[in-house]
Amino acid sequence: MVKTIAIVDDEVHIRALLEQTLEDLDGAPEILTAVNGVEGLALIERERPSLVFLDVMMPLMNGYEVCAAVRKNPDLAGTTIVMLTAKGQESDRARGHEAGAHHFVTKPFDPDEILELARKVLAAS
Repeated sequence: MVKTIAIVDDEVHIRALLEQTLEDLDGAPEILTAVNGVEGLALIERERPSLVFLDVMMPLMNGYEVCAAVRKNPDLAGTTIVMLTAKGQESDRARGHEAGAHHFVTKPFDPDEILELARKVLAAS
């Protein structure tokens, strides 16, 4: 079964970097993208990806709100959420975990770290 990954970020270069990084995964997962929180939540609810890379600061709906909405939907209980942000304070991490994120990665991120994290999550799902 092909795994699906969603990238929800309003910055085009971040989406492109993540897509390029994740193309190296075994099994050729399907990679879907959204440019804001509202579009991202709709994508996640419709496609039910195994893994979501979710930016925190986005227009229309921020990543914390998207994450909390995903966690309230029992049909999405198996979705792993990785929050991505330039805000690396401990309070930001705590807020992400409170919203239901599984992992928290600070930008700029190491593509190798992203790839390894995706491999682990997809192997477990």
